[in-house]
Amino acid sequence: MAGNDGAAPPLPHHTGLRRARWSIAAVFLLHGSVTGNFATRIPWIQDHTALSPGQLGLALAFPAIGASLAMPLAGRISHRLGARTALRGLLALWTLSLVLPALSPGLFALAAALLAYGAASGMSDVAMNALGVETEDRLGKPIMSGLHGMWSAGALLGSAAGTVAAHAGWDARLHLAGAALVLTLLGALACRGVLDLRSTPDEHPPPRFALPPRSALVIGAIGFCAVFAEGAGLDWSAVYLRDELGTDAGLAAASTTAFACTMTLARLAGDRVVARFGAVRTVRAGGVLAAAGGLLIVTARHPAMALGGFGLMGLGIAVVVPLAFAAAGRSGPAPSQAIAGVATITYTSGLIAPSAIGGLAQATSLPVSFMLVTALACGLVVGARVLRVPSRTASGGAPAVTGDLERS
Repeated sequence: MAGNDGAAPPLPHHTGLRRARWSIAAVFLLHGSVTGNFATRIPWIQDHTALSPGQLGLALAFPAIGASLAMPLAGRISHRLGARTALRGLLALWTLSLVLPALSPGLFALAAALLAYGAASGMSDVAMNALGVETEDRLGKPIMSGLHGMWSAGALLGSAAGTVAAHAGWDARLHLAGAALVLTLLGALACRGVLDLRSTPDEHPPPRFALPPRSALVIGAIGFCAVFAEGAGLDWSAVYLRDELGTDAGLAAASTTAFACTMTLARLAGDRVVARFGAVRTVRAGGVLAAAGGLLIVTARHPAMALGGFGLMGLGIAVVVPLAFAAAGRSGPAPSQAIAGVATITYTSGLIAPSAIGGLAQATSLPVSFMLVTALACGLVVGARVLRVPSRTASGGAPAVTGDLERS
């Protein structure tokens, strides 16, 4: 695609480039809002479909399956339609798919709905990250951490809206249909300002399905470690405080919110840190913080220690996934394919982390499970060097992002 794989059109003027940055940030915010709204209505969906916990767990595996299967298609769609049109369409599919799970009458319908929901999520995820990397290159400074911070902020806003709707006793079908309509309209407006990249006439379309390039596998391993720790923190922090330290339900639940807020704030501030110290140094330091947090958790004898540990862990892993996407987008001639490969690995990590932690805790204990998380955090320190990817030169002679690569 022009601007990614071949000769690019001239850089937009400063005002247009600034607009592109905030437009893609809005897209990330809206994408996260869908996830937040859906997550709050899972209990309603379980009651409506009369599913057991095991059946619900099975159904909730299908979004990751759908995303992994569909993500490689995003590059081909962008090649055919252009990046802006493709993102507009894929984001609309994602926002509109929000209503599907609530309309499902039973297990099989819910699994099919969540498969489509996940496919739309994955394709729009790849498209917006590819445009985010290109916008970052043209600006000449890091923005990917901030973009993912906007996603996290969107998830928090969406969950807040869903919590209000659930507390008010609204039917989830009406709530999610209304949210889907509003988010779709806002998405169409946001996409008007993103970069309009188009393929050159002689550019070959990417394959419909292809194995991730080797570079994506290596970079994805770093993302795997971070997302595994993220899944453990979000899904098990409240259980850890309740079962291991005997806290009440309110304090236990607060640990999850604190973990999510720490990650969001760290991502929003992360671009300045990356610009100053570089991607590799930032991830190494983050790995040290996350490992220290893990040690605090497994040795905690008081809730305050565990809360501090979860906070350090969230702070340490916050910028890793954005930097992994950015590195993947610069690691070869096919950014969308590389980003899809990294996204597939991180989605897989997010899928297996909760069950892996639970299985190990069942066989041993929760502290032992978080020793595994701590070990993976140490992997960030060892493997951070793979984020040192040779920077591309942005179109029109402007330098690509180098501060987060060459200083490492």
